[in-house]
Amino acid sequence: MSEAIPIIVKSILTKRGMAEADMTRFLAPDFARDLHDPFLMTDMKAAVERILRAAERAEKVVIYGDYDIDGLTASVVMSDTLRGLGLDPEMYIPDRFDEGYGLNADAIRRMAEGGVNLIVSVDCGVTAVAEAELALELGVDLIITDHHSVPEVIPRAVAVVNPKRAGDLYPFKDLCGAGVAFKVAQAIQRESGKPALGREKWLLDMVALGTVGDVVGLVDENRALVKYGLMVMTKTRRPGLRALAEAAGVDIGKITSTQIGFNLGPRLNAAGRMGQADLALELLSTEDVARAGRIATDLEELNLKRRADQKAILDQADAMAAELADDPVLVLADPAWSHGIVGIVASQLADKWGKPVFVGQVMGDKVKGSARSRDNYDMAAAFRANADLLERFGGHFHAAGATFAVENLEAFRDGLIGYYFENETEAVDEQIVADVVAEDLSALNWDVFEQLEMMQPFGVGNAKPIFELKNTKVIQYRKMGKEQEHLKIRVQDNNGRTIEAVGFGFGSVADSVDGQEVIIAGELNKNVFRGIISLEIGIGKISFEQD
Repeated sequence: MSEAIPIIVKSILTKRGMAEADMTRFLAPDFARDLHDPFLMTDMKAAVERILRAAERAEKVVIYGDYDIDGLTASVVMSDTLRGLGLDPEMYIPDRFDEGYGLNADAIRRMAEGGVNLIVSVDCGVTAVAEAELALELGVDLIITDHHSVPEVIPRAVAVVNPKRAGDLYPFKDLCGAGVAFKVAQAIQRESGKPALGREKWLLDMVALGTVGDVVGLVDENRALVKYGLMVMTKTRRPGLRALAEAAGVDIGKITSTQIGFNLGPRLNAAGRMGQADLALELLSTEDVARAGRIATDLEELNLKRRADQKAILDQADAMAAELADDPVLVLADPAWSHGIVGIVASQLADKWGKPVFVGQVMGDKVKGSARSRDNYDMAAAFRANADLLERFGGHFHAAGATFAVENLEAFRDGLIGYYFENETEAVDEQIVADVVAEDLSALNWDVFEQLEMMQPFGVGNAKPIFELKNTKVIQYRKMGKEQEHLKIRVQDNNGRTIEAVGFGFGSVADSVDGQEVIIAGELNKNVFRGIISLEIGIGKISFEQD
């Protein structure tokens, strides 16, 4: 196939460090070839044997998930799998505000009192040492399936299935929670023959949602999971998924990974952020078409409310960050900030200030919040280094969450800053690197767009190609958005060719670009507006020629 790889695609992949011998495999993910043996994961055999025994005995089983998109989709994957064995599992999502993330002691006690024999966690549990001991004391078996960073001491359970465990032989470590749940499904199928071989692919719509929504790398096995997951989504049997796509203005028959990330994901996550994750879980699992439509409408309203609350918190937190501009790590907290939303705000502030950020809500005598890393700062390791200050914490390199006593707030700030210096945190050059430098607009055409589509699915580890456009002049411009925060321009090259470009968040430079020679770095996108299809540039950076 190497001869069939377009020159521009080959050039981009080469520039990104890929050997030509690996390109064909990368561009054509294959389900049978690219998925690894699930039994290479530590404890997978024990997990499967215990689940099959539960099915033989018709035991009472609870799937314990999480309130974000990965936890929700992983819950559905595991539920569908166990139902295929004849079990009737309950799906339990902890309340973000009352219980918080992960296994909860009170919930485990209630399950034990209700006669639950087996708890299967998805997307959580690897740090739940005390909760696992409680389950053991109460006579409830526990299987943990997770993908988050693994602490030195792991919970005592029937099985702890996590590819990140020390010594684990599974060759790919970057599965999301839904991906790990799917590996359990594959292992169960191999041992039980249920579902029939090939039918497990119908779970991949949920796996694709979780993988893209949890922002794990779209490389290796994840590429195959998402590629086939997108195929399943185009003909999904889930009324809720169809209703969600319709509410988001997405054509489910032509869905892309980008639309999952920017259109579907935020609506599902909004439910958890606003304390109504059960709504999103019901949407993904219901078979009632009318009910699915009503829930999708409710999620749309929740997402609008989330966005308004998020902006208010961001404005306040940004002002506070300005007062701490000399701190290499920002630690911000306020009683008025909902801890369901602070993670997004932390991400936005990390991008703006170029440094690691923790944003929390002060809740009486506690602080609960989320952090996002920058550069080579390992957020999960920083939290572990300050574990003596924390009551609960978890996460991974790029993102983590914690709860701690408000009296430890200053010590926590000092601890994260101390970790920054002790580990020689270095700035990583995050300048936009162009994949293609174009001296005019001739390279931006439909043939090139279609060739670049060979690189789908796009995401972390496989970003959409970036074009650097030189020798272009702004001939039209206007601001867009409710607060005029966005920019749309039309640029022209020296040969009279033109193209529109849209910059979200670039409204502040609108008045200075008119008539100017500019250099634009951005993605080549397809725009559909009122039935008219055109190419446009999604602006990542804009600068003036004289700069």
